[in-house]
Amino acid sequence: MSARPTDPARIAAEGDGPAARPRAGRQPTGRAGRPPARPLAAVVKHLLLALLALLAVAPAFAHEMSMAEMQLREMAHGEFVWQWTATEKGEVGEGLVPRWPEGCTSETGLLHCGRDGLTGAFAIDGVGKKYSAALVKVFWLDGQSRVYTLTAAQPEVHLYGAADDGRGFGEVARAYLVLGVEHILTGVDHLLFVIGLLFLVGFNRRLLWTITAFTVAHSLTLASSALGLLVLRPPPVEATIALSIVLVAGEALHRRETLARRWPALVAFLFGLVHGLGFAGALKEIGLPEQHVSIALLTFNVGVEIGQLFTVGVAFGLWRIASRWPRLERLRTALLYVIGSVAAYWSWLRIAAIFA
Repeated sequence: MSARPTDPARIAAEGDGPAARPRAGRQPTGRAGRPPARPLAAVVKHLLLALLALLAVAPAFAHEMSMAEMQLREMAHGEFVWQWTATEKGEVGEGLVPRWPEGCTSETGLLHCGRDGLTGAFAIDGVGKKYSAALVKVFWLDGQSRVYTLTAAQPEVHLYGAADDGRGFGEVARAYLVLGVEHILTGVDHLLFVIGLLFLVGFNRRLLWTITAFTVAHSLTLASSALGLLVLRPPPVEATIALSIVLVAGEALHRRETLARRWPALVAFLFGLVHGLGFAGALKEIGLPEQHVSIALLTFNVGVEIGQLFTVGVAFGLWRIASRWPRLERLRTALLYVIGSVAAYWSWLRIAAIFA
């Protein structure tokens, strides 16, 4: 019967002896006596829980901007009554302070603008904090009305004392370009659909065709709906948008050769038609200037595309960084489950809203 090995190195390798067992009350240490790094799985778990909590409480921001609404009605030349008529949260007009044009004086519910009328720069302080935008509806003495939208990027609008919009081509183009970018970057459901497509297709040549198909589709329905050629109720549209995210996330989770994997551009096109109706809903709330409808529609859509390409660019940068650590590949599955779960939750809420 041979003797057991006494070489300390061999004893440690075989899991026996003091070299293999840390002393009681002491933590195992890594190099240079430092404690070992937190396991990657624990870090991933905490990140995913934080992301899930953030997205789950964001259904109100999913694809509509938070809006406040003000009405002004001209009762006599230069004399107006005004009030906050609706807000999506909190007390009416809370945190918003109107800054009237020079020459106008305000008291509770009344506005006096004198002989020049409501003419000049009008702004609302506080837009962009609690509310994404403020809708200002002005009903003029001649029976015409106009809607003006103020945002953090454009907190001021110029009024001309009448319904005619004196804004020039360039001013309208800049305003609606910014609104388009803001809408896509604050529309969590649209962003999640685009991210789901990235997981499904990957960063390859097919991605170009997929994103192009999505762009063409939502441009068609955005224009058709904004011009009144296609009208659908918002609840079914919003529910379908949420379900589209569930489908894309589910398809990206497995490797089977389904229609979505063989023809991702077709899937992106079909669902892009629905997402375009969602964009049109936001644009309808904002309103289109009558004298520059085409340029406002075009630049809003271009703004949406800029925000979309920005999202793809950021995702590509993160993908390049993550590709240096193969172990981060497990994040892909976890993130897709988070996206799909949140979208499923939104789907239930929005389907319930259809029958409410």
